[in-house]
Amino acid sequence: MKLVWSPEIAAKALVDTVKSCELLEGSSAAELISAMAAGWNAKLIVETWCSGDVATTSIGLEVASVHTGGRHVCIVPDEASKAEYTAAMEKVGMSPEVIVGEPEEAVKGLVIDFLVVDYSRRNNFGRIIKEAKFGVRGAVLVCKNVAAAADVRLRSLFDGGSRRIVRSVFLPVGKGLDIAHVAAGEGGSGSEKVKKSRWIRRVDRRSGEEFLFRK
Repeated sequence: MKLVWSPEIAAKALVDTVKSCELLEGSSAAELISAMAAGWNAKLIVETWCSGDVATTSIGLEVASVHTGGRHVCIVPDEASKAEYTAAMEKVGMSPEVIVGEPEEAVKGLVIDFLVVDYSRRNNFGRIIKEAKFGVRGAVLVCKNVAAAADVRLRSLFDGGSRRIVRSVFLPVGKGLDIAHVAAGEGGSGSEKVKKSRWIRRVDRRSGEEFLFRK
């Protein structure tokens, strides 16, 4: 499906994220991710977060969700991480939804439009993506903190699978962003079943001539 992009919403989210992150380091990636999520008009934005992470990406995603009227969910591994994350977000006046648990389990049942995982944390993002369900337009996946020489790329996770990469790109923004647009594919909530064609036989009663139509 063709990617639908809203430059106006993306620009607004970018500006608001810049304002919210102006005193925080490493905000360039957050600003870009925020603009992407908003421009994609994501209705369910999901990210993974661990203790010790800077919350700039979360701030950007929360800003994007406000502009799209969507839902922003952050998955953390334990209650201590939840407390740390919640406190960091409250400092900037934000309170996104938090789910405690293993990401590959937490994403089950969520129909995701925009997903952000952290390569540096060595999350099992292969399993996370495998378990995730995507919307009717597919989803945009972002793997942050990916060094240019990293041995894993999002594209490699879809080789031979039922879901396919529409396009992907690596950007040297922040500590590296690996970004992919994935089609809804088989098993996604918006996937379309392949219709099998069939032949239809018709006979002209007057002439007796036979016609075959493929439907």
